[in-house]
Amino acid sequence: MASPFTVQSRKGDAWFCVGLASSFPDITDSGSASLSEHRPCADQDSAPGCKVYHVPPTDSSQARQVNRDSITRSEGGGLWDQVLVFKYKGKMHAINNRCPHSAYPLSEGVPFDIEDFGIVLSAGITCPKHGWSFDLFSGRADRANYKLKLWEVQLRPSGSNQTGASNEKDGDDQEVWVRRKQRIG
Repeated sequence: MASPFTVQSRKGDAWFCVGLASSFPDITDSGSASLSEHRPCADQDSAPGCKVYHVPPTDSSQARQVNRDSITRSEGGGLWDQVLVFKYKGKMHAINNRCPHSAYPLSEGVPFDIEDFGIVLSAGITCPKHGWSFDLFSGRADRANYKLKLWEVQLRPSGSNQTGASNEKDGDDQEVWVRRKQRIG
């Protein structure tokens, strides 16, 4: 018998794999360059600092990576259904690629540390169009009442790792899985 308190997962909320954690450069410099710029990467010479995926709202299994040139054009699905995935200071983040204030691609944005008197409190991203910033953990804007949509991220052991032992120190041999945040209630 099904529990009345559990809700069936919608196809649009399914998890999908975006690659190994080692395929994402670890962006460690705060506030210096846009996410889409190429950086040194663990498993290749250089790679863009982020990946963008078009995720249809009705079926996440149909997610596909969007080329940098197609991000704002219709063949990239437009900004409405795009997720931006990147690693900042060792933590994987997945957010909507569309700035909630100006509808500009956040893949051109700059990640930074949110500090108070030199103490790092959180991390954020700045939209290059108007300079508005959003917290990467809460989605809250630095002004007005706009909120950036956050996606859930999970690191799972990779399928190629047959021994079951994982490198827990940096997690670079793990697969990165992403899905839309679940609505509660």
